[in-house]
Amino acid sequence: MLYAIICEDEANSLEKRLKTRPAHLERLITLQEQGRLVLAGPCPAIDAENPGEAGFSGSLIVADFPSWIDAKNWAEHDPYCQAGVYKNITVKPFKQVFPQ
Repeated sequence: MLYAIICEDEANSLEKRLKTRPAHLERLITLQEQGRLVLAGPCPAIDAENPGEAGFSGSLIVADFPSWIDAKNWAEHDPYCQAGVYKNITVKPFKQVFPQ
């Protein structure tokens, strides 16, 4: 089943985010190689594709996991979570309607 992993960043966490990004991307690449990743990306803190020093307000990941518990466990072990980038993670079942 698909799950939406909605992550909210701590204030002023851009430096931690940039430092931890390679490890974070490595886990997403693994999901992608397994054919389980639907989409993933950060939410800029301002209305700009490249927010510069404004940084990001969080991230969104939609991926396939066997259960909600598996999705939550995966999210809680993300390097961003471990490094203190994320202050809150919400995991919800997700039903993709589009694109078909």
